[in-house]
Amino acid sequence: MPNAKVLEEKKALVASLVEKIKNSPAGVLVDYKGITVEDDTKLRRELRAAGVEYAVVKNTMLRFAAKELGFDAFEEHLNGTTALAISTTDDVVAPAKILNEYAKKHDNFKIKAGYLEGEAIPVAEVMKLAEMPSKEGLIAQVLYGFNFPITQLVIALDNIAKKTEDGEALVSTLVAPKEEAAAE
Repeated sequence: MPNAKVLEEKKALVASLVEKIKNSPAGVLVDYKGITVEDDTKLRRELRAAGVEYAVVKNTMLRFAAKELGFDAFEEHLNGTTALAISTTDDVVAPAKILNEYAKKHDNFKIKAGYLEGEAIPVAEVMKLAEMPSKEGLIAQVLYGFNFPITQLVIALDNIAKKTEDGEALVSTLVAPKEEAAAE
C-alpha cells in the first residue's frame, strides 16, 4: 500500500497529464517497444523541432487521466510499452505525421490510438491525419486556388494579343461590342 506522499505525487502527475491533454489540440499513443536509443533520440529531436512533447507514460497513470477526460477508447490500448506525443502548437497533424513516418521505418514501433480536439480517435483516424498535408501545404494549396483563375486569364489574354500584329486593336474589338450592347 503506497504511503500518502506517494499517492499525492501520483495524483499530481495524473492532474498534470490531464491538463496537458486538455490544453493540446492533438496527441498520439504509441508502442515504442524495440527501438534503439539512437533512433529514440532522433525521434525525440524531430518531435521537439515540430513542437511536439513526447514522453513515456505509465499505463496506470494514463488510464486514470483517460478516465477523467472521458477517453474510454484508450482503455484497450493501455498495455505494454506506451509513449504519448502531445502537440504543443496548433499543428494537429505533426504528431501523427512524424510518428507514422517513423513507424513505417521501424517494424516494432506501432501507433495505438490518438485524440483530436478533446475526442479519442482510433488508429485509422490517426493515419488519415498523418496523410494530410501540413498546415503550410494546405495554405499553399488555397493560395494556388486563388491565383489559378487569374493566371489563366493572363495567359489567355497574352495568347490573344500574340495572335494579332496589333494586340490592342483585337482587345478593343472584343470590348466594343459589349459597350454597344450596354448603350442600347
